[in-house]
Amino acid sequence: MKDILRPKVIELPKKLDDRGNLSFFENKNQIPFEIKRTYWIYDVPGGELRGSHAFKKQREFIIALSGSFDIILNDGYREEKFSMVRSYYGLYVPPMYWRRIENFSTNSLALIVSDRHFEEEDYIRDFEEFKERTNGYN
Repeated sequence: MKDILRPKVIELPKKLDDRGNLSFFENKNQIPFEIKRTYWIYDVPGGELRGSHAFKKQREFIIALSGSFDIILNDGYREEKFSMVRSYYGLYVPPMYWRRIENFSTNSLALIVSDRHFEEEDYIRDFEEFKERTNGYN
C-alpha cells in the first residue's frame, strides 16, 4: 500500500467465527507504514478530550478497540469528523492534521499505532502556529 496523503477510513480484514470474530492489521498491508510505536487511551472521564495537537512528520492509525469516540481532524482550512464505532475500521491520519479525540463512550479503548518513536519536537501544540504552517488563515 503506497502512502496516503489524506485521512482515510480503512476497513480491516474480518474473520467471522461463531466463537468470536477476529480482525488484524499488518505493516504496509492494511496500513501504509511500518509500525514504530503503539499506545492506547482509556479511562477517559466523561466530557474530556484527548489530542489537540498535530504532528509535523508522524503518521498514525487509530482504532476503537472497544466502545466509541469521535476524531476531529483539521487541515488548517476545514474540519472533518470521523465517528469510530467498530473495531474493524481504523482511521489513517497523515502528518500536518490537527487532531482531537472526543465523545468517548464508557469503557472505550483507543489503540493508536504510529510510524515514529516519540519525539516531542514533532508535535505542534498551538493551533495558531499550526494554521500558520498550513497557511490556513481565511
